[in-house]
Amino acid sequence: MVASRRYRDRMVTVERRQVLRYRLAQHRLAERGPAEELLPAAGAIGIQHTPPGSAAQALHARLAGLTPEHVAEALDTGKTLVQLWSVRGAPHVVPTADAAVFTTGALPDDEESCLRFIRGAADHLARFGLSASEAVRYTREALPAVLDGRMLTKDELGVELAERVVEKLPARMRTAWREPDGLGHNTYGQSLVRFALYVVGLHGELVIHSPARGAARFALPWQWLGAALPRMEPIAARAELVRRYLRCHGPSDATEFASWAGVSPEYARRSFDLLPDELVEVRYADRGRWIRRPDLALLREPPSTRGALLLPAHDPLLGTRDRGCLVTEPALRKQVWRTSGNPGVLMVDGEVAGLWRPRKRGNTLTVRVETFTEAVGPTRAAIEREAESLPPFRGARRVDVTF
Repeated sequence: MVASRRYRDRMVTVERRQVLRYRLAQHRLAERGPAEELLPAAGAIGIQHTPPGSAAQALHARLAGLTPEHVAEALDTGKTLVQLWSVRGAPHVVPTADAAVFTTGALPDDEESCLRFIRGAADHLARFGLSASEAVRYTREALPAVLDGRMLTKDELGVELAERVVEKLPARMRTAWREPDGLGHNTYGQSLVRFALYVVGLHGELVIHSPARGAARFALPWQWLGAALPRMEPIAARAELVRRYLRCHGPSDATEFASWAGVSPEYARRSFDLLPDELVEVRYADRGRWIRRPDLALLREPPSTRGALLLPAHDPLLGTRDRGCLVTEPALRKQVWRTSGNPGVLMVDGEVAGLWRPRKRGNTLTVRVETFTEAVGPTRAAIEREAESLPPFRGARRVDVTF
């Protein structure tokens, strides 16, 4: 999309503080809503569930009075929430009614897009002369028979799927398919079908159950929910995913969307092109980016945010690809977004003010807070009050806060 010169002359310009406040409001972090808004809060942009248990904590940061039991009931009993693989191949908790937005909305529609989504499988695919699309198709065809009436861990699922998919291969490839590939205890075939499962999940044919103890297990949607996941036409789902992305992470562009969703740049561009009459270009950080027309007024005059929040390491807000807006200092960004072992983030009055790490021993949760600047009395008290609400979400009864 390219705005005309005439339109560029009157393009709205916004500053970092406006953008940050806008995003906080759209992520429901400017002010906690009631616990009854569980489904809208989860459906705003989906809640990444990494590590297990973190989705409930992210929702707690958005909803007053929310308990772990509220989230467990919606997932396991009422099943108004569902956990599934979504953008970036990460497990997300989303409203069951919106499942297609977060699966079909990112579903690859050609070989380039498919390979991009599971690019870690490239060497394995080349070894067997398979395309990414073929690996996904073989795995998808084998899945119903393997999971019929059962719930399996990812490891168990990989073993059984690999034994079914190998039957599709020429006899000369089967020995290599069963050879160890050096990735844990996996064979080449087991690793490859596990990669393929990330895209199979985007077909809406796989849901995840995370029990209170033990490994997550996978099930067929109709056997877990009693019905298939709701469907949407691919074009409609892709357009809606872009809308929700821009609502929460805008102003943005197709390049940032591609990184956030884990899709190819061309796929992202085509997805943005589905909304030609809904988007407005604004100038932010010295270049043009896009926002939904209905959200422009809020972007211009976003609300301020007060108080302290302890966001989990993979909170949806931290999924932004515009990391400079959230954390302006490059050295501090390296502390927030690490290769592995990301900390949680402390926010005070709408700005990232530090990091935090939890540690549970027995019934006690220790929350270690590292502030970027000295925390004075009222700020410390606000942080401690926030930390006091965390033990139930970590399976503890009490909390100790250290600075």
